[in-house]
Amino acid sequence: MIRTLLLLPLSLFLWSCNPTSQTTTQVEKEEWISLFNGKDLSGWDIKIAGKELNDNYLNTFVVEEDMLRIKYDEYDEFGTFFGHLYYEKPYSYYKFRFEYRFLGEQTKGGASWNVRNSGVMFHSQSAQSLSFNQHFPVSIELQTLGGLNKGDRTTANLCTPGTMVEYKGKLDQTHCISSSSQTYHGDQWVAVEAVVLGDSVVHHIIETDTVLTFMKPMIDSSFIAPGNGSWESFGIDNGDYWRKKHGELLASGHIALQAESHPIDFRNIELLDLEGCMDKKAKNYRSYYVKHKEEDCKY
Repeated sequence: MIRTLLLLPLSLFLWSCNPTSQTTTQVEKEEWISLFNGKDLSGWDIKIAGKELNDNYLNTFVVEEDMLRIKYDEYDEFGTFFGHLYYEKPYSYYKFRFEYRFLGEQTKGGASWNVRNSGVMFHSQSAQSLSFNQHFPVSIELQTLGGLNKGDRTTANLCTPGTMVEYKGKLDQTHCISSSSQTYHGDQWVAVEAVVLGDSVVHHIIETDTVLTFMKPMIDSSFIAPGNGSWESFGIDNGDYWRKKHGELLASGHIALQAESHPIDFRNIELLDLEGCMDKKAKNYRSYYVKHKEEDCKY
């Protein structure tokens, strides 16, 4: 018995010095990266309908107090200046998380459906590829909605500009599909996460609850939904190009934050890349990767 007790501390010491055990502990740590530095818009491109690339019209996108703020203080009227802020690097398999809150009143001239309405676009076309007057990028949108102080209004819904998905086992061309979230009234912060797995499956999460799951995001021949407005009516001058891609799966693209007339703040904008080296012999192997990327492996 005494011999066993004496050997136990030694065995624990040897285990703690074992490089394999240390490596196993290290690779389990998720390496989230911040896409927003809290100081400026480095790494992001601006495209507002009717304005040149990176024209921050009337200071729509502002950085204040470690927040990325979408504001309309200098606007007399919103008009059709739909805008998006695009992260420069595209991704395919990843987790994305952020917090948002709506503030104040909607800008004069904004559509009624845009009250406390914004969103984050995934698998989006790049800012550079948009038509000059294009309102929304071809993408899948995690729609963020704020409560109206009465009734139910879910958030982390799905909207599909130029796209469609499989939902509950069948192809669904509905433009917006509601989640199962609760309603968030007032100016409170709401924590959101999305798990985006290429062209296979996407999960929307609020706090810790999965509120919506859909599969196979793909390009639709209709921009909004069959019979609900042409591509050209949304400022898109190459509608034929997109219509010919009907049914093409969207496996990757850019992330974009939406500006569509109601002031909103974003903070803690972070991403965990799920694509990388999955060879356990490599130095940069990570157990949480779900898509192997051979060219990333380091030995």
